[in-house]
Amino acid sequence: MFKKICFTLGLVFFFLLVILSVKNANLSGFIDMVENKTFDLRQTIMVNSGVKKASDDIVIVVVDDASYEYILDHYGEWPLPRDIYAKVVDYIETQSPRIVAFDLMFVKSLKSANQADKALADLFKKYNNVYTAMNLDNQSEDLRTPPVLPEGLAVNVKNYSENLNWADVTFTNCRAIIDDILNYSSNIGFINVTRSDDGILRTMPVFVKYQDKIYPQLALKVGLEYLRQVEGIDVKDFEIDANSVLSFGGRNILLQKDGSAILNWYGPAGTYTQIPLYKLIKAINNEHTDLDYNFHNKVVYFGTTAASLFDIKSVPTDKIYPGVEIQATYVNNLIDNNFISKVERFSTIVISLILALVIGTVVLRVNSAVYASLISLAIYFVYVLSAYYAMRFGNVWFEVIYPLIFAILAFISMLIVKYLIKSRDFEYQYKLATTDGLTELYNHRYFQEQMRMQVEQAKRYESNFSLIIIDIDHFKRFNDTFGHQSGDAVLRQVALTLKRNVRATDIVCRYGGEEMSIILPNIDKDEAYSTAEKICKRVAEKTYHLSGNRESNVTISLGVATYPYDGVDASSLIESADKRLYTAKNSGRNQVK
Repeated sequence: MFKKICFTLGLVFFFLLVILSVKNANLSGFIDMVENKTFDLRQTIMVNSGVKKASDDIVIVVVDDASYEYILDHYGEWPLPRDIYAKVVDYIETQSPRIVAFDLMFVKSLKSANQADKALADLFKKYNNVYTAMNLDNQSEDLRTPPVLPEGLAVNVKNYSENLNWADVTFTNCRAIIDDILNYSSNIGFINVTRSDDGILRTMPVFVKYQDKIYPQLALKVGLEYLRQVEGIDVKDFEIDANSVLSFGGRNILLQKDGSAILNWYGPAGTYTQIPLYKLIKAINNEHTDLDYNFHNKVVYFGTTAASLFDIKSVPTDKIYPGVEIQATYVNNLIDNNFISKVERFSTIVISLILALVIGTVVLRVNSAVYASLISLAIYFVYVLSAYYAMRFGNVWFEVIYPLIFAILAFISMLIVKYLIKSRDFEYQYKLATTDGLTELYNHRYFQEQMRMQVEQAKRYESNFSLIIIDIDHFKRFNDTFGHQSGDAVLRQVALTLKRNVRATDIVCRYGGEEMSIILPNIDKDEAYSTAEKICKRVAEKTYHLSGNRESNVTISLGVATYPYDGVDASSLIESADKRLYTAKNSGRNQVK
């Protein structure tokens, strides 16, 4: 029964800690932050081990530091005149790329370069595979009146999930690009990003909301165009099922509560082939360049990597990662159907409970605390390894921090339970070793130990203690008359009477047979005799219940000895008390000597 109570209390303690860890918002946020770091670590290990390879179909034309310097030297200012982009794209289109996408926003018409803006706008009329970016924000209407966007930019999304909360990707304003592009082309996507609380970009919105309409991410539009060209997948409308899964063309993207998708990363900055913009500019100007690259069937992104142009983010695999490479990673995930699916929290809790149950069982069953610790660590290590391989081969994110917390709580809880059970077992074994089974008094061995201890203590502190030895009068004749069961009943009841008539610090023992003893610490001779007289009287007054509903009275004889007057060691005190006991018996019994 005690073990069951301890186990139940251990479970209650464990579940209370679990509930506190799950329900506490600050603690939960901290756990999520640490869990995100484990995601980063797993992604980095996979990248360093060469598990994933970035698509060769994606190339980036970059405004790097060298290109930025070239532009300032040759054009005198940034941004670059927009007709230069038109000329560069014309050059690339001669090699039949699949898609050309600008991770650049052509906002506001440059009054001093109207013809340059027109040349860029004409580019979108000339080629239907050219895409560009726009950005939503929450700027006040005092600064900018929210524009109404063309109908062709919005998409139809049927959402059957109750778990999605679009608040983080819902915006009230927009930085519109130049009208000649905005009003003509529908190849416009948004490049808003979402970061975790620690500033690391691990997810990207699939859609954004503005003026009650839903708009696609630029990379989503680019990726869908790639799938249309390569796999013949033509997606017009989108549907999100009850489990927050967006499905199309054999692709399944598990959306997070904020509507974002978790990206699978292919490497640090510079993973994708990068071609400096200045080399293309030199090529179109017939200047000497070592450019030797064929854009045939490539997805060509334009973006900035120069630190001074401020389009730098931190991602799981690198602290400095250009925004254009994030767009490329997003497209790559679509091409490979490689987005990460994170196991929902309820399933994580269930997994954590199972792991905790296994570890708790190990702790309870393995006697050695060292072995239990090592086995528990091995079990958790196997789980972590499994979680790593699940992400590596299945793109599934199993959390490892909640299971760790549950495992630790289970380990500690079961150690406490085990300690309580062992303590109880020790007490029980100790009681068996020191207690007489019939009378539940201390046994003779314990009596001898206590006598030696009392003598040593009395010598050290120069104090007194007394000993009373007791014998039940005519006990053999009593057994012969009433039977041994009745004799045992009398022994138990006399023992109980003795315990009830002494102090809590007095030690009542069964000396042997019908003889019992009482050790009285810090009691002198007179007080010991007074106690013995009281006990003798109480025993004689009591009626004892025997087997067969019979009753009888018994008397006892008592011998008293006191240290140091009657002996200076245990044996001499016992001998003295024993002699006085026999004097009492020979003097008529039922008395103290």
